[in-house]
Amino acid sequence: MRNGVHHRRILAIQEALRDLQTVDGWLFYDFRGSDPLAYRVLLLDQTRHVTRRWYYWIPAIGDPVKLLHRIEPHVLDELPGQVQHYVSWEQQRLLLASLLRGRHQITMQYSPLNAVPYLSRVDAGTIELIRSFGLEVITSADLVQRFEAVWTDEQLESHQYAVERLRRIVDEAFSHVASCLHHERLLTEYDLQQFILSRMRDAGLTTSSAPIAAVDAHSADPHYTPPESGSSPITRDNLVLIDLWAKQTSPGSVYGDITWTGYSAKQVPVRHRMIFDYVRRGRDAALSFVQEQVLAGRFPCGWEVDEICRKTIQETGYGDFFIHRTGHSIGEEVHGNGANIDNLET
Repeated sequence: MRNGVHHRRILAIQEALRDLQTVDGWLFYDFRGSDPLAYRVLLLDQTRHVTRRWYYWIPAIGDPVKLLHRIEPHVLDELPGQVQHYVSWEQQRLLLASLLRGRHQITMQYSPLNAVPYLSRVDAGTIELIRSFGLEVITSADLVQRFEAVWTDEQLESHQYAVERLRRIVDEAFSHVASCLHHERLLTEYDLQQFILSRMRDAGLTTSSAPIAAVDAHSADPHYTPPESGSSPITRDNLVLIDLWAKQTSPGSVYGDITWTGYSAKQVPVRHRMIFDYVRRGRDAALSFVQEQVLAGRFPCGWEVDEICRKTIQETGYGDFFIHRTGHSIGEEVHGNGANIDNLET
């Protein structure tokens, strides 16, 4: 294979496949953008107009193979490997069966029992087709984690930039609330949301959806969206929650995502302080667990971290109200495709 970023990526994937020992290769499949992970892992343009099924086979040893429709013979031109073309669905199946002949176990973007829906991108019919050739299909979750969820140095910098700017915006938002209360100016949840959006734009950030500005009971709704008409006013003695996420506009940038709460009074009520302390204990227990495990030379799984945090909250008597996973992966999308800190939802 020639030199270049795509060729180096394929060589790295093949090295990872050989580390698995029992896996013969990784089969990528896409139909009309059905698998965005394939485009990310293979470093392809996600805006490309593709209307026909394509397959890309990366064996642990040997040259990759592209199986493409004759209408779209150039959709994988930047990738190395032999090229095979099909026209009819019968020809597609024959070529695919021939391509995989002699293989026993392959990996695809598939999650057994759909346990991890972020990863489950290949439709059931295609999995059935591959299995009809006598192959075992296993999940590519760990490979996706390695090649899609691991950041470059530039992506880490973009994440740090986003988080720093978002943190400033949080302070500006709470200062704006205080100013409106002090001068007795009406401020609604929606108004605060729009204030935050304007500050994001000023900071050169973009977001997939508007931030959450929630008062009192609305703060208990993890995905609350304040309506333009009829959203709650922010007054004195309110619990105010701000949840915001954004990234830079440059390609490959990684999101920042933070949530803060405040109370619009001189003193925070005892019960609010108590519950906040319970949440903080859960967070600190999870962080301590990760730090201890890494220092001991072991990298814990996300579900283990979730269990530590969840157990801490349950011991306070508030476990039934902990209806959200502890944390999610983050990347070019605010909900990324790597491991979540989760043993609840997935």
